[in-house]
Parts: sequence; structure tokens; C-alpha cells
Amino acid sequence: MRIRLPSLDAVVAQDTNLRGADDPSLLKFAAEQDRILVTQDVRTIPRFAYERISSGYPMPDVVVVPETMPIGEAIEEILTIIECSDQKDYLGQVTHLPI
Repeated sequence: MRIRLPSLDAVVAQDTNLRGADDPSLLKFAAEQDRILVTQDVRTIPRFAYERISSGYPMPDVVVVPETMPIGEAIEEILTIIECSDQKDYLGQVTHLPI
């Protein structure tokens, strides 16, 4: 994605001290850092995200990418979100790809 969008400010959880962190910790980190969380965890992350939203905690968007989606298609979908909207448009939402 950085080839197509060099200004993209992305962080991979495995490159932080969040390796092995539980879902609520990942969501808290994303909110504190004002980052959109992209995940293939279709089972638990959305549930914790909705719990965080209903509890009134800040929540950036969570983009859920199904494991069956080809990587190229996922990248195109994510780039479309980035290029065609503002991050504020996605506060407190869980977006499932494909859109």
C-alpha cells in the first residue's frame, strides 16, 4: 500500500509492544493513537469494538477483512476508503469488506 500511497502512516501491531495483546488492548491503543484498526479477526474484534462504542469510549473505525478476500482486493478496498473519505467519517464504526 505504501507504494501506491507513500504518505500512508501505518503501524503493524507486531512491530509494537502489542504483540500478543488482547483485543481490548489493541482497540484501546488504536483509539489512543487515533488509528483505524485493520483486522482479519471477524469473530472477536467487532464484538469488543461494539462493546467499546456502547460504553462510550472513543473508538476509531475497525476495518474487518475476511481471510478469504484476496490481498490485492483488500488493498484496493482499503485504499478506496482512505482516498475517498476522511478518517472522521469512520469514527465509532465497524466496516466489513467488501464495501
